[in-house]
Order: sequence, then C-alpha cells, then structure tokens
Amino acid sequence: MEHNHHHHHEHKHHHEHEHSHEHHEHHGHGHHHHHHAHAIEKLSTIYIVAVALNLAFVIVEAVAGFIGNSLGLLSDAGHNLSDVFSLLLAMVALKLASSHATKRFTYGHRKSSVLISLLNAIILLVAVGAIMVESVQKFFNPSEVSGDLIIWTAAVGIVINGLTAWALSRQQQHDINTRGAFLHMLADTLVSVGVVVSGVVIKYTGWWVVDPIIGLVIAVVILVSTWDLLAESLRMSTDAVPEGYDVDDIQNRIQALDDVLNVHHIHIWAISTTQTALTCHIVIPEASMLEEVTDRVKELLDSLGIHHSTLELETRSSHCHDHDCC
Repeated sequence: MEHNHHHHHEHKHHHEHEHSHEHHEHHGHGHHHHHHAHAIEKLSTIYIVAVALNLAFVIVEAVAGFIGNSLGLLSDAGHNLSDVFSLLLAMVALKLASSHATKRFTYGHRKSSVLISLLNAIILLVAVGAIMVESVQKFFNPSEVSGDLIIWTAAVGIVINGLTAWALSRQQQHDINTRGAFLHMLADTLVSVGVVVSGVVIKYTGWWVVDPIIGLVIAVVILVSTWDLLAESLRMSTDAVPEGYDVDDIQNRIQALDDVLNVHHIHIWAISTTQTALTCHIVIPEASMLEEVTDRVKELLDSLGIHHSTLELETRSSHCHDHDCC
C-alpha cells in the first residue's frame, strides 16, 4: 500500500520503518514558508543593527570604566560583550534553522540552533558567576568611583539595551534563540538601571558599597531568567516534546477525526528551535480512505503548528505485526 507524494527536497523526513508512507506538506503550505522567510529576513536586520549598536556601546563603556575606575561599568561592559556574542550566536542559529538538507544532514543544520541556545544559556550562567565573584570581592575592597560618569554611561546603556530588547520582544515567541537574546537584553537593561541607581546613590552619599550590592541583585535576576532557557534547550537537545505540545492531547485529537480507528507510535520532537516534527502510525478501516484521512490529519497538525510530519497509515489487517502497538 505504498503511497508517496513528493515535495521539495528539503522536506524529506525519516521514519523508523523503511516502508513508511510519506505524505508531505499539502499545497497551502507555500504561504507558511513565505511568511517564515519574511520573518527571518526581518529578524536578521534587527540582529545586525543590534550587534553594531551594542558593540559600539561596549567600547564606550569599557573606556569610561577605565577612566572612572568603576568596576560596575567594567563588569557591565563585559556582560554587554557576552551579549553581543549571544546576539551573533542567535543570528547564526537563525541561518542554520532554515538551512537545506544534504545527503549527510537530512534535516540541514537545523538542530544546531538548539545546541546554540544551550550554549547561550551556559554563557549567561558563566556571566552570572563572574558578576557574583566580582561583587563579593568589591564588598571587601571598596574603591572610589565617579558617580556622574556611571550615571551618564549607564543611561546610554539603558537606551541601547532597551531598544534592542523592545525590537526582539515582538519576535521572541517564535524562537527560543531570539528569546535567549531578548532575555540577555532585558537583563542588560536592568543591569544599566541598577548601575544608574548606584551612580546616583554614590554621587549623593559617597556610599560605594552600593556598587557590589546592585551587582549581586542583577546576578540573581539574570539567573532566574536563564534557568527556563537552559531547561528548554536541554529538553530540545534530547528530543523531548517541545514546550507547548501535549502528546496525549494531540493523540486524542487525531483519534477523534473521522475514519481514524487508532493512533500509536507517536513521536514529537524539535527539528530546530522554530520547527517541530511528528511521526505516528494511524489505523484506518480500508485502504481507499488513505488520501482523505491523510489530508484531515495534515490539516489538524498544521493548525497546531506542526508542519513536518510523517504518517504511516495502515488497515486493520496489516497493523498488528508490531506486537507493542495495540
């Protein structure tokens, strides 16, 4: 009962059975691709502008930190540099997520976008560790710093980080890497706010210990926001069901469709940080219903945001050579 619809080469999907019946995306899918490509183009532009702005700011802030002897500014510059790196990583991930299949990498290099988000989370955790160590040291060795310089430099940081975070915030629901970059920028905006506050306090009270206190508070804020990113990246890299999908719910929905007798061997995993795939076996009453059931299932999966699926349809008589499927 072989039945193959061929579609473009980049949508070839694997399955655990050689004889699986491949049904690729139906024609309404062109619109989705066009939209996806447009979104990626828009994001790339945001990333390029953000990297340029943030890199310029890192240089300004580092120079100001050296001149004004402010550990706060220097550590913020270091943190901002890790952000530029994370923005570049997210940009690379974005390109990889839309890469085409090759003979060896049949999904292209899409999965590496997941590894990049994992790396991003780890970099953030390292940055948090560095800020904490620095802050604790500064408690015991407070040094005189210029309040004015801190206020003005960090104020520029608020504007630049805030703008970047705002630009990314509208895109971040669709991609964990963009969410990572967004969290970096949001954390940075908070860091800059904290640095301005410490500058104001230092200027009017001469109370230098505020600098490391602000540093520790910032570290905790970043730690909390990174934890989810780390957990989701780890889940994705081990082929767990991505956030927002419930296997039982999807299985029940497919099973509820007309002419579907049974659904088993269902697998849902992330191909990339923005794309989810599914494979399953579906038992139908008779072979003649293959086309219409496939279309119904595809339509349902499309509506759930799963655009890469391989379905094996089998009739009652053929489906029990697998002992564990009933």
